[in-house]
Amino acid sequence: MSIVVAIVGGAVAGSEAAAVCAERGVRAVVFERGARPYGKIEDGLPRWHVKLRDKEYARVDANLDRSEVRFVPSTAVGVDVSFERLRASGFSAVVLANGAWRDRPLPVEGIDAFVGRGLLYQNPLVHWFNHHEEPGYAGPELELAEGALVVGGGLASIDVVKLLSLEAWTKALRARGLDADVVSLEHRGIPAFCEANGVDMASIPIRPPTLVYRRDAEDMPLADFPDGATEEQRAKTRVARRRILDRVLERYHVRFQPLRVPVGMEVVDGRLRGLVLRETRIEGGRVREVPGSDALVETPLVVSSIGSVPEPIEGVPCCGELYDFADPETGALRGLDRVFGLGNVLTGRGNIRDSRDNAKLVAERLLGSDREGGELDRVADEAHARGRKAAEQMLEGALSVATEADEAAIDALIAERWAATGYDGDYARWMQTHRAG
Repeated sequence: MSIVVAIVGGAVAGSEAAAVCAERGVRAVVFERGARPYGKIEDGLPRWHVKLRDKEYARVDANLDRSEVRFVPSTAVGVDVSFERLRASGFSAVVLANGAWRDRPLPVEGIDAFVGRGLLYQNPLVHWFNHHEEPGYAGPELELAEGALVVGGGLASIDVVKLLSLEAWTKALRARGLDADVVSLEHRGIPAFCEANGVDMASIPIRPPTLVYRRDAEDMPLADFPDGATEEQRAKTRVARRRILDRVLERYHVRFQPLRVPVGMEVVDGRLRGLVLRETRIEGGRVREVPGSDALVETPLVVSSIGSVPEPIEGVPCCGELYDFADPETGALRGLDRVFGLGNVLTGRGNIRDSRDNAKLVAERLLGSDREGGELDRVADEAHARGRKAAEQMLEGALSVATEADEAAIDALIAERWAATGYDGDYARWMQTHRAG
């Protein structure tokens, strides 16, 4: 029986699923919405994560550059090809590995009307940051005001608040004739860079961004409790979290406002000009809002960094913010025969590494460890190992119910999309000409 599996998304989860198919002699067709298949590796991590990015690029490329795999770039399912057409094109099974790209809405009524007018979301901000200096960039141009408020508290929000500060300092230092760039500033830290170049930081009046978090520093996912941790071990972990955050504040000239949640906004002349923040307290591990504690904090820019979820696709059933899975263990979608989910699209997480690995890596770096390269290699290897294991488990079920493929119809769809995108089937050559700068 001829079996051909459609895979939507070509990053960690999708590329591992494609590799598993190839190793089993099953054809895989990978539909990737971008010209490059790297997903959150490229567009979710700020560009200073150079070593991790290079490691992940090589692994994804090795998975997709196989004779059994057909790569279909610049093809967003639900936009360029409808989900129903994909299902009707004769595939034996369909795997959704398209990740979590939609920002969770900031929970302030009416605030989304001010996107681009004082409000930005994390995913488009990081995409702009990674690509706006590339030759031929044709996306939106963002103006990043000083003194921004970043609402979040996870590891991604730390990257966002760093990004804002690094952009401001890079611009100011270049204005003084210094050869400054965000990657160098991130690796060295802003104070160390300024000291090495004879710059008095106090002479550059940059208003730092502030990270607003509904909990306190001790609750941030920057160090994990050991399995079966004693109260003493938990206390040490909380101290470590505080030390790591303090190091972020020092190295990147940012501020932290704990125990606050946004509950309202101020609008002036059609632009968002401030957030109303309410105090919180932690009771029994839960966040409780404090009545009567509201205060307006004026700011020219708010960035929401409270998580990512899968983008809705017409024809894919949803349950709340996530796709509706009949069985999260197998990834089978409710009411859709031979359609399965894999990776972040299944879990709703927006990062390529789980928080435990990421937290260890952040802690290593910020506390001065020299093991960054080895840690990055380990994190990348383990991320792909988990992706491979999940793909193998999911494909066991998918292939057991797979039907005979209509190869003529599938090949016609591939040819149509290749013609529309200019792709000729040579993956290595395509990546050579479309590699990010």
